[in-house]
Amino acid sequence: MRRVASLRRQRGAVILTAALMLLFLLGFMGIAIDLGRLFVVKSELQTAMDSCALAAAQELDGQGTALTRATNAGLAAGNMNRVDMQSATWAGQGQITTADISFMDAAYVPTTAPAGARYARCQHAQPNIAVWLMKAMGAFSGDTAGNPNVRSVMASAVATRASAQTTCPIPVALKPKAGGVAPDYGFNVGDWVTLINAQNAAVGGEIGWANLDGSNNASETEAELNGRCGTRVGDTLGTPGVQTSVADAWNARFGIYKNTSGPDQNPPDLTGYAYTTLNWPAGRNAYAGAPGAGAPANAQNFVTKRAAFASCADTGTKVKGANSCESITGLSLNSFQKLAAPGNTTGGHMQYGRNRRIVVVPVINGASRVIDYACMLMLQPLSIPMTNVQLEYRGNAGATGSPCTTNGLPGGSAGPLVPVLVR
Repeated sequence: MRRVASLRRQRGAVILTAALMLLFLLGFMGIAIDLGRLFVVKSELQTAMDSCALAAAQELDGQGTALTRATNAGLAAGNMNRVDMQSATWAGQGQITTADISFMDAAYVPTTAPAGARYARCQHAQPNIAVWLMKAMGAFSGDTAGNPNVRSVMASAVATRASAQTTCPIPVALKPKAGGVAPDYGFNVGDWVTLINAQNAAVGGEIGWANLDGSNNASETEAELNGRCGTRVGDTLGTPGVQTSVADAWNARFGIYKNTSGPDQNPPDLTGYAYTTLNWPAGRNAYAGAPGAGAPANAQNFVTKRAAFASCADTGTKVKGANSCESITGLSLNSFQKLAAPGNTTGGHMQYGRNRRIVVVPVINGASRVIDYACMLMLQPLSIPMTNVQLEYRGNAGATGSPCTTNGLPGGSAGPLVPVLVR
């Protein structure tokens, strides 16, 4: 009898021990679930802050509207992310607001001055994240005051702009002026610089055609105008002859086409309005300046024409004749027949336009080796038969206020600026 009673007591002790162990295991599982949930929400929130900071930093170009653009870009990019277990509304707890975005100068001191802002910071706290173990413990202990049942997490990101390792330039090369050194190599912002049709004839202060892949193949130049990325400082560029077919790719950026193509196949810039001394007597600063004395009434700078989605013929679609692309510029476009339509409703420049006339141009030394990059505005389409054409110098591509941007990883020593996380 004593033996049976002892076995019964042992069985009772085992049941009690198993129950206690199960309670502990459930507790640990609950902790793992709660911590896992907080980790997931923290990771989602960090991704949103990274997106916010990178988008905001891209707009820090020193212009008067930089902080407004940066704030709007940060809000748009950050709030596109899903937070709190992939909730599109962030579980209704509030998304990023303007108060979550701030800016610092080069010394990392908070600033509200657009010209001095160099860093963008996005910081946000996500409140009221339900933790199931705390709920259970609160109910078990009788404490249902609410505050043990929720937690919050915070994430922060800081980004700035740095030179890219590689760039996507057009296949031409700028030769510094005699004695010209970095960052502007003897040029002033707004200068018109000539692209010499006979590449080998280009001298200091001019531009020559140059193959980015280092070859001398004339057909390669046209192909590279349609997009080639990967050029680095130190690359040696080729010196090609130029075929007239290069005009097809060049002029498409102005929305000028032969009958076999159009804006839906080869996208133009947002405007095709071109600049020569005929419609821009000042002969400089067509990007944002004034046309100068004697200019026609409809002459406006590139920034203004781009906002209106103007064509090469301004408000028309004629290549030749009165009020046409040819009459405005004084250029000859013999083999081209049509223009992308202007206007901000269904015009080709508005519908298909991209950033295609603000371009990156390699700066080369005497050995045709890339030493830096310039930012330039393509001013004119190529004439047929081909003649020299001009571009406008808009500064070093790595300058804070440069309108040139590029995709790519940061880490280069020179070239267009790309956003990079620093914290």
